Amino acid sequence: MDLRLEGLTVVTDGRSLVHELFLDVPAGTVVGLVGPNGSGKSTALRCVYRALRPTAGVVRAGGEDLARLPLRRSAQLVAAMTQDGTVDLDFTVEEVVALGRTPHLPGHRGPGPADRALCAAAMDRLGIGHLARRGVLTLSGGERRRVLLARALVQEPEILVLDEPTNHLDLRHQVQLLGLLRRSGLTALVVLHDLNLAAAACDRIGVLSDGRLVTSGSPADVLTPALVRDVFGVDAVRVTHPLTGVPQLHYSLGPLESMDSASWPTADATADPTTVLSTDPSDVPSTDGL
Repeated sequence: MDLRLEGLTVVTDGRSLVHELFLDVPAGTVVGLVGPNGSGKSTALRCVYRALRPTAGVVRAGGEDLARLPLRRSAQLVAAMTQDGTVDLDFTVEEVVALGRTPHLPGHRGPGPADRALCAAAMDRLGIGHLARRGVLTLSGGERRRVLLARALVQEPEILVLDEPTNHLDLRHQVQLLGLLRRSGLTALVVLHDLNLAAAACDRIGVLSDGRLVTSGSPADVLTPALVRDVFGVDAVRVTHPLTGVPQLHYSLGPLESMDSASWPTADATADPTTVLSTDPSDVPSTDGL
């Protein structure tokens, strides 16, 4: 099932967070959204999974306007793993994952044997099966991210929306998660900050800046040193991965103007460098009478 963002616009307090965003995610492909902080990536995703109503524009799944579908039907089509997905109650891992079956359960019926088997398979697939009886509040940040992805997968969606899914994950689990995404066959729209991971995992990449789409296309077409400099303010050299042929970026660690060490606060240059704090108790001011 394809996903289309048609003229998506979000305005709040007189400020345009997303401006006339047009983006196509063909069926079965992985499309990445990249851009600086505050460029509108998460806002656009919130419109897709209906946490936010756009000011203008339409989000279509398989040609249908998602905003016109019943919420249950929408949740059967689109599953989301949000950037700030948290679980404040100490449910067990298997209880949290089972929540993903809710759109498919009639009335107030709980998950049955087939649902539980699906949940167990998803947990095993993500390497968290051994945590099934653990409370989620006892897990690390990376373990919680995998729990939330398992919950999204057991929704059996047509479209997967992931906002910074590799956040808190160690290197091995970042690679495993994005490899799983590539092999899933699902239509996926994913926000990533690591441009090299985006190049490896995504069929196409859209670049946002100040709420506007700068460009979109294949990683090879989009991730150029000139674009990285213009959008992110970083100097980069592009090389080709020797095994996959995917473009990869190497960055210069030269200081940006706003982070130039010359602007950092320093000790008083006129102070005597030999001066130390006194450790004599008699030098401590009296607190009598306070």
